[in-house]
Amino acid sequence: MDKLTYKSVLAWIGGRVPQMHNTSQLSSTGKVNPATIKEVKNISQAAATPSSVNYHFTRQCNYKCGFCFHTAKTSFVLPIEEAKRGLQLLKESGLEKINFSGGEPFIHDRGDFLGKLVQYCKHDLQLPSVSIVSNGSMIREKWFQTYGEYLDILAISCDSFDEDTNQTIGRAQGRKSHLDNLCKVREWCRKYKVAFKINSVINTFNVDEDMRENITKLNPVRWKVFQCLLIDGENAGENSLREAERFLISDQQFQDFLDRHSSINCLVPESNQKMRDSYLILDEYMRFLDCREGRKDPSKSILDVGVEEAIQFSGFDEKMFLKRGGKYVWSKADMRLEW
Repeated sequence: MDKLTYKSVLAWIGGRVPQMHNTSQLSSTGKVNPATIKEVKNISQAAATPSSVNYHFTRQCNYKCGFCFHTAKTSFVLPIEEAKRGLQLLKESGLEKINFSGGEPFIHDRGDFLGKLVQYCKHDLQLPSVSIVSNGSMIREKWFQTYGEYLDILAISCDSFDEDTNQTIGRAQGRKSHLDNLCKVREWCRKYKVAFKINSVINTFNVDEDMRENITKLNPVRWKVFQCLLIDGENAGENSLREAERFLISDQQFQDFLDRHSSINCLVPESNQKMRDSYLILDEYMRFLDCREGRKDPSKSILDVGVEEAIQFSGFDEKMFLKRGGKYVWSKADMRLEW
């Protein structure tokens, strides 16, 4: 890149860079300075539209999954009016789908905080899709009665259909049955007309499991299958709250798992590479998190600098987002489901 002329850099990003007004942007040989190239890259990212955003508004969780890559490093949660202001900014910038996650999103204010945000996004902002990722352990039927009509998709994390394996992974609280919760929530989704999804992280303890029968029986609209991922400062490294190295599997092991389950039509595979740069992730301070270097480098908060500036530092690859199927039929009104 440091050998490119300004003209070629300009062509590279489709002419979205303003004209130079001083020669400090050029080196003595007439080439572009590295600092200018960095600026150009940031400007080129500004074209990204935050059509789908994952908002991890809390890091707190009642489970202790050993591979968790968004751990309870803080207990901070934005005041609800500030969270709504940020969601409004995202809508004005092109947001179509918001996914609330954690931590465990139902842990704060017994799910009422989450419910109010779900209602705000669907009723006030009129977003096409509002979804949640949860471990399912803290959801109550009363929540569906109050907020279910505003929710398009509920994803429950389930890594195994063996209770002992879930205990080993940490996908449990005490000796309570994670699978009983999964089945109960599945029935509530059907009753209150919420599309049901399952997320699974494939790791050393479940990589040889055959989940076809159980996935078929639960019949989710999507089964998202992730390869266990290391993130420095979260589940790897000196300052991490988890040590996920023992959960890692090879690319071939992950592929073998996918091949074994290839008959499941709703399966959506997520390799490590896809996960690192094809998601727009907001943390509890509404900062975009750049995961390309194997850690989470935060932008400034969209509440302070706006969406357009913050997204330049998100590391988001819009082409990879589309390639992995990030845009799909995500409004339950368009799914034509038989409840």
